[in-house]
Amino acid sequence: MKEFLHKVQQTHDLERAQQLLFEIFGKKDQKILEALEFAKEAHKGQFRKSGEPYVVHPILVATLVAYIAKDETMVIAALLHDVVEDTDFGIEEIRERFGDDVAHLVGGLTKIVEIRSEELIPSSSNEKLITSALSFRKMLVASIKDVRVLVVKLCDRLHNMLTLDPLPPAKQKRIAEETLVVYVPIAHRLGISMIKNRLEDLSFRYLFPVAYREIDNFITSHKQELQIKLNEFIERVRRIMIQNGFGAKEFKIIGRIKHYYSIYLKMQRKGISIEEVLDLLAIRILVKEPLDCYKTLGLIHTHYKPFIMRFKDYIAVPKENGYQTIHTTVFDRSSIFEVQIRTFAMHKTAEYGVAAHWKYKLGDIKVNLKWLENLSYQDKSVEEFYELVKKDLFSEDISVFSPKGDVYTLPRGAVALDFAYAVHTDIGNRAKRAYVNKQRSPLLQELKNGDIVRIEVDDKVLYRCSWIDAVKTAKAKEQMRLLCRQKYKEINGRAAINILSSELGVEAEKVEEWLQEHCIKGNRHRIATELNYLQDVKKRMEATLKREGSGKKVKLRERELENFIFYTGHQIEEVEFDYCCHPKRGDEIVAFREGKRALIHHKMCQKAQEMIGEGVPMLFVTWKSDTIPRYKLIALLPDRKGALADFLQYLSKLDINLISIELGKNIEQTNLCEMEIESRIDNLEALRKKVGQWVKIIEFVPSRDPYTR
Repeated sequence: MKEFLHKVQQTHDLERAQQLLFEIFGKKDQKILEALEFAKEAHKGQFRKSGEPYVVHPILVATLVAYIAKDETMVIAALLHDVVEDTDFGIEEIRERFGDDVAHLVGGLTKIVEIRSEELIPSSSNEKLITSALSFRKMLVASIKDVRVLVVKLCDRLHNMLTLDPLPPAKQKRIAEETLVVYVPIAHRLGISMIKNRLEDLSFRYLFPVAYREIDNFITSHKQELQIKLNEFIERVRRIMIQNGFGAKEFKIIGRIKHYYSIYLKMQRKGISIEEVLDLLAIRILVKEPLDCYKTLGLIHTHYKPFIMRFKDYIAVPKENGYQTIHTTVFDRSSIFEVQIRTFAMHKTAEYGVAAHWKYKLGDIKVNLKWLENLSYQDKSVEEFYELVKKDLFSEDISVFSPKGDVYTLPRGAVALDFAYAVHTDIGNRAKRAYVNKQRSPLLQELKNGDIVRIEVDDKVLYRCSWIDAVKTAKAKEQMRLLCRQKYKEINGRAAINILSSELGVEAEKVEEWLQEHCIKGNRHRIATELNYLQDVKKRMEATLKREGSGKKVKLRERELENFIFYTGHQIEEVEFDYCCHPKRGDEIVAFREGKRALIHHKMCQKAQEMIGEGVPMLFVTWKSDTIPRYKLIALLPDRKGALADFLQYLSKLDINLISIELGKNIEQTNLCEMEIESRIDNLEALRKKVGQWVKIIEFVPSRDPYTR
């Protein structure tokens, strides 16, 4: 594969591109020859930034498609993929010349260009790309119903990334970001690892050039040493297999140094340098039958000590995209090797994914892409880029089961509530308790590989707005946020009536009627949260009441008490919290008026909702803006007894308040500590420096409000 891509990258003239296409496809097919001539005619006089004829690009995209799929229709579509967009020829002419199926694929590829123009911020913009890239990906996956279109588009993007050098640096980075956010996840989910891995490394090179050079320099300078270790290990494994009954031609062993981006992710995940990454080397053993995989596994574990926590059997429990391989990691002398064991057929599926076994009937392919639609993330800035790649897409998967034996693939760290949402959105929304391996368990219990999970549901929807950060999957987070936004909107709408009724001294029924008459009912939730909107509605209602000869004019004054700011015409001298709920700084809150006292409740408090329903007088309230900054800290503690207690004491001396802490969650790094802290030091770098004197910091970022997106 590496040699082939190098050939593609080095091909710049028309004659060599055509030669490579038929070399890979295997024959000079008449229909492909016709499409080639048509593409040359359509793109005549067009050139790329590098100066080469434009038609070289679609020919090489078709070559990449031929390498993966060997499908005539897809190769023709690849040759013509830019014709409708970039030339005077239309889709009808393509249909007339090459048939409905080719026209259908070219139409799908043209649609991607249209969605991209609509959804994606242009490369000339200074705005951050990631928000629009996520929207583009969501629209792309939702609208493209034929998986062949996505495969051709991935090949198109791969060739673009291979030929990115002539573009300005800013544009290179923009295209690389888009590739990592949009196309890598799709290649991953379609199971086309040969494209996914190459796109990752190419994007990595342009996005993080310093980190890329660091890894490249290390691998290059140690290449001979690493290759010798790899070759020696392969030879020892080969000898063991032959001595135990395998014929020399019945299996194949492929050795490799892991690709750069996966090394980089491991460095980020563990907070280590390239020198500390132990498992840079991997081998893949290919055998004929599934039973041979297990025999091979037995031989490997008999002769080498396995790192048992990193053993995975994706043959017995395949991934959603059809991936099947046994993964194990073993110690050999002073080195650690990842060993993958699969059949030759499984290898084809792993490398080419859905493109490995095309079965077309009259051009119709039915592939379930429902799981692909779950690629929706809420990250909104490039600063959160690491969060994106560390979650669903690149975290290690676990497989859990329903009581009926259905398999669900979840990211490591997923909890029972994630499983509930994976089964069905309604199950997640109404989940009230879980049973893990027949034992009653909390909904936030972390699941392990092989767990059998049963969910009991309530008759009604249950709101868990404070749990959004506790679940791991994008689907669970998105659905919980959606529910909470709807619930807050409903609560705010009822609170708005009570606030206006209390301030203006009129009955709640009259306020509701007035809002209905003046077409404000749909926006009334804004009255409880937006001061300007409250002021505007109040003035308009006061004018109506004045014309009717009732009501009074009220001035909403700012009154600051403790950690709260009230805007009211009433005198407020005291703030109290009720016994029923304990809102934390920054939580969604409501305030009730009892004489000159303000009673503060969490918006989701059941008692507060009952009081709102009863029409208890209410106040417009917000938290003071000078809240203490919160930070998320992931750090490696010193590996010694009492390290955590000493670290907490050190934080106390710095006047840092601990909000939450989690230790020992990572099975590979038991001294990894995750915590949320508060500090009045608002200079992030200064605070990082102080904390970093005691621990090795892996991640240190400001915490986000769990109720915002």
